[in-house]
Amino acid sequence: MEKFESRKKRNLDTQQERAAWMNEHDKNEGGKPAVGKLIVDGLEIELPLVVGTEGERGLDISKLRAETGLVTLDPGYVNTGSTTSAITYLNGEQGKLFYRGYAIERLAAECDFVEVAYLLIYGELPDAETLEHFRLTLRRHTLLHEDMRLFYDGFPFDAHPMATLSSAVGALSTFYQDALNPADKEQVDLTIIRLLAKLPTIAAYAHKKSVGHPYIYPSNELSYCENFLRMMFALPTEPYEIDPDFVNALNLLLIVHADHEQNCSTSTVRMVGSSDSNLFASISAGISALWGPLHGGANEACVSMLEMIMADGGNVKKYVDMAKDKDNNFRLMGFGHRVYKNFDPRAKIIEGACKKILQKQNTNDPVFDIAQQLEEVALKDEYFIERKLYPNVDFYSGVIYRALGIPMPMFTAMFAIGRLPGWIAHWREMHASPKKRIARPRQIYVGATQREFVPLEDR
Repeated sequence: MEKFESRKKRNLDTQQERAAWMNEHDKNEGGKPAVGKLIVDGLEIELPLVVGTEGERGLDISKLRAETGLVTLDPGYVNTGSTTSAITYLNGEQGKLFYRGYAIERLAAECDFVEVAYLLIYGELPDAETLEHFRLTLRRHTLLHEDMRLFYDGFPFDAHPMATLSSAVGALSTFYQDALNPADKEQVDLTIIRLLAKLPTIAAYAHKKSVGHPYIYPSNELSYCENFLRMMFALPTEPYEIDPDFVNALNLLLIVHADHEQNCSTSTVRMVGSSDSNLFASISAGISALWGPLHGGANEACVSMLEMIMADGGNVKKYVDMAKDKDNNFRLMGFGHRVYKNFDPRAKIIEGACKKILQKQNTNDPVFDIAQQLEEVALKDEYFIERKLYPNVDFYSGVIYRALGIPMPMFTAMFAIGRLPGWIAHWREMHASPKKRIARPRQIYVGATQREFVPLEDR
C-alpha cells in the first residue's frame, strides 16, 4: 500500500511540474503573460493565452462576463474548453491518441485493461507489486449485494441493458453509504474499486435476465475479461471454455474505449460531479449520456446497417453508390470520425483482432462478408480515400462484438465498461483541481420580453 501511495504522490509532483511549465510558456517574448485581444463597441479586452503541453492554444474567457458583461455563444461547446486536463491527448489531424502521455498503440500492445485503468485514474503505470494488489482488490469486490439481484426481478426481460446499468449503478449508492463523500480520499478510492469491479457483473446480469438464464457468480480466479465472458456465456449445466483470442479481443476493445477526452458522457460526469454528487451518481449520469445513439450507439448502428444491406440481398455496391450520391440521405455508418480527420488509431489497433476472430469463427454469416466488402471499398475507392472516410473504431468493434456472441443491445453496455476508467479519472481530476467550480453554463435569452399578465377570466 505504501508503494501505491508513493506512485500517486509522484503523479501530484508531475501535475505541479506541468503547471509550472504552462505558466512559463504562457508568456510572450518580453516575459509578460501572452494575451489575445477582443474589441467590442470600441472596448478592447485582453484574454489570457493558455498553452498546453502539446502546443494546443486557447483563450481564457473565465473573467469575461465579470469584467464586460459579455458571454460567448457556442452551441454544443464545440469550440469551448471546459477545463485543462492531464489525462488524454488526441490530435485528430494526425491520428494520435495518448493516455497520460503514452501512445495508445503501445499501451494496447503491452498492457491489459486493468493496467490501463490504473494509469488513467492515478496517472502513472503501476509497478508489478502495485498492479497485483490492484487486481486482487478488484477481484474481491466483483460480487453484487444479494438484494441487488431483486432489482433484476423488477425489470422486464427486454429492458435495455443501459437502463439497467444506469439504474443499478445509481442504486449502488444506497448499498454503500459508507463511501459517498467526494472529499474523503479513502472513500473515493473504495468507490473506484467497487465501480470497476461490479460494473461487468451488473452488465452480465442484465444479459442473463434478457435471455432467461441463471446468473453466474464472478470467479476470483479469473482475469477481468475472462470473468466477464464467463458471467455472460457460462451455464451451470455445462463447462465453459474461455477462448484466449476472445479475451484478447475484448481486452483491446476495452482499452481503446477507455477514454477519449471531453466527449458528451465524460463532460456529463464532470458536470454532475461538479455539484459534489457522489461518484456512483456521476457515473450513472455518464452511462445515460453514453446511451444516446449519437454517442455510444454508433457501433450498434453500424451492425444494424450491415444487417439492412444483408436483408436487401447483400448488394454492397448499391449502398456504396447511395453513400456517394450527394442527393441521397443514406450514409455508411462506421466510416470517418468527427474528431479524426485522418485514420482512427483505435480502429487500426482492433482491425487485426477483428480479422483474427472472423477467420477463427469460420462462419457463413453474410454480415461478416458484407463488412469485409465495405472495408475493402473504403480502403481502395478514391471517393473514400480523398475524403479520408476510413473504417473507424465503431465499424470494427461492432463486428467483433457480434463475432464474440454479444447481442446488439449489449454493445453500448460494453462501451460503458470500457469508458468507466476514463470517467473516473476525469471526476477525480476535477475534484483535485483548485479551480473546481459547479458547472453553470450561460445562455443568450431569445424569448418574449416582459408582458402584462392577463387574469384567467379575461383570457
